[in-house]
Amino acid sequence: MPRTDFAKYRTYKWVNIGGAHPDQIMDAEIKQSVDAQLASRGLTKTDSDKADLYIGYQTAVNQEMQWDAWGSRSFGMGMGSWTSSTISVGTLVLDMYDPGTKELVWTGRATKTIDPGSNHEKNMKNLDKAVAKLLKNYPPKQKS
Repeated sequence: MPRTDFAKYRTYKWVNIGGAHPDQIMDAEIKQSVDAQLASRGLTKTDSDKADLYIGYQTAVNQEMQWDAWGSRSFGMGMGSWTSSTISVGTLVLDMYDPGTKELVWTGRATKTIDPGSNHEKNMKNLDKAVAKLLKNYPPKQKS
């Protein structure tokens, strides 16, 4: 990865890699969001096996405990209380492979709190923000 010439990558093809995948609708939304970000970086999606890059992703949703303190502290004595809640945290990992060398050339990861009760529009905005953050450093800056 350190000496990869990313300028040679102009086209990409989606491929399935192992791991958990969401339902078809979410799969399409993830790919649409990534496609938009990659297009803004000059990459073109293709269905051809002769693509310069193969791209795949994995997702995971984990439950985590969140602790919140409330109440007051008086003269150094803790008079407050703690409450806990369970939150869902989603992770998206995007991998890019060079089909010629069959090697991983780039990987990115984004993690975001998910609110299953949110409306679809808000979830899409959060997905777009997460994908933009994930691809913020693609292509990586070449070190001289």
